[in-house]
Parts: sequence; C-alpha cells; structure tokens
Amino acid sequence: MQNIINYAIQYSKSGFSVLPMNGKTPLIKFADQPPLTTDEVKHLWTIHPTANIALRTTNFFVVDIDRHPNGADGFESIANVRDKHLFRKTLAQKTAGGGQQLFYLKRDDMAVQQNIGWLPGVDIKAHQNNYVVVAPSINHGKRYQWLNREPIVTASPELVKAINAEKYEEYTPESLKFDGEKNVTTNLFESIINGFGITGGRNNALASFIGGLMFRNVDADIVYQLALEANQRTPESLTERELNRTFESMVKKEVKRREANNGA
Repeated sequence: MQNIINYAIQYSKSGFSVLPMNGKTPLIKFADQPPLTTDEVKHLWTIHPTANIALRTTNFFVVDIDRHPNGADGFESIANVRDKHLFRKTLAQKTAGGGQQLFYLKRDDMAVQQNIGWLPGVDIKAHQNNYVVVAPSINHGKRYQWLNREPIVTASPELVKAINAEKYEEYTPESLKFDGEKNVTTNLFESIINGFGITGGRNNALASFIGGLMFRNVDADIVYQLALEANQRTPESLTERELNRTFESMVKKEVKRREANNGA
C-alpha cells in the first residue's frame, strides 16, 4: 500500500496511539503500554511496510455501526433513535465491511463504558486496550475511507449517559426463557453478559471462554474484545494483566492445536 507509513506517522504526530496491524490483528503487544513514539511508528512500518493502521481508543471512543447479514441492522437502529441530538456531527469513516464509525472524544467529567451490543448492530468501542482500524487500511481487498473532514468533537453528556445505561431506555426487549438444555455454545454467549463468575473460578472460566471461541474460528481480535466485555461484567473482574496473560496462553495453545491438526 503506497505511502501508508506517512499516514501512520501523521496519526502519531496528531496525538493518536498507533498500532501496526496484520489485517485486523495487532503485530505487537500493546495492552497497558504507553503509546508508540513517532520514531517507533516509523521503525515498525519500515519493517512492515504494508501493515494496516489501527488507533487505540484511549482518548476517544467509537460508535461502530454495522449491518449483519440475516441479523441486526445498526443503521436501522440509529435511524430509530428519537433523540437525534445524541450524535453530534463529528469525524466518521466507512469501514471495509461497509459499516460506519463515528469518532467522539471522551469527556473529562464522566467516563464512557465499552458497550458491545449497545443497540442491535451498534457497538461502543471505548476501552483503553481496544482499537479501531482506520483509513487507508485495507481488509479483504476493501478499503477503509474517511467520510468527511470534520474534527473529532467531544461526546455529549446525553450520549455518554445513554451508552452507560444498562439498557438503552428506548429499547426494552421482551423477556423470554427457554426450557431446552443448554450447550457449550449457549454458555459462551451467556458469559459475555454474565461474566466469569466468582473469584475462585474466574481464570478457568476465562480460559474456557477464549478457547471455546477460538475453537469455533472466531478471529483473535474479536475474542479479545469479547473477553474484555465479559470481564467488565464480572463482579470482581480479573486484572488486565491476568486477562492478557491468559489470552496469550490460550492463543499459543490454539496455534499448536491447529498445527497438529494440519500435520495429521
């Protein structure tokens, strides 16, 4: 990709925490680390000249709108929000998958929580160890593109309050419980909301969660984001260091499992 190193350097000089990516997977360890310096960014893209660019959601967050085949339509969800003033005009991009992302600066007076599934088809990416791939990166032959040249504006208090609410006040799902027997996949989905349980079993539950998703071929970066979300919902959550250590261990195990299967 021509001149992508120049984009990476410019993002860094503009104050963003930049990451080099293989597709949507980071090429370096970054959790709980300080932002790369501009010189470090230049060095990394000299080694990986075609790497995609991601920005860590440290001082900003993203409203991630997507349309899932045969599933939730985030664009429809946003259109159905009655209070249009929640979404101030701001920098926006089109993703490689055809979705859109709205970028907002975090507020100094109130924290914003990461909220996967805030609305059907709409995620809030806000954790300091989360990230978003940005233009002019390419994934599966399709390019990320900025939709405007608006500055990133600070999120309104109303938007932050709506994001932080356990359930968005305009959406009340019907309560429905099924009597059928639950399986491993059911438990994986429910762990995202219920967390990893009591203190004594959290690490094992986390490892099972990560391993179960990877066994089902969920991309590693998505597994990590889901693990962060589930950990945040755990009453006494694991430290980020513990989570990262378990995640790295399970990735290594999954790589070995796949290598063994390929060699069989």
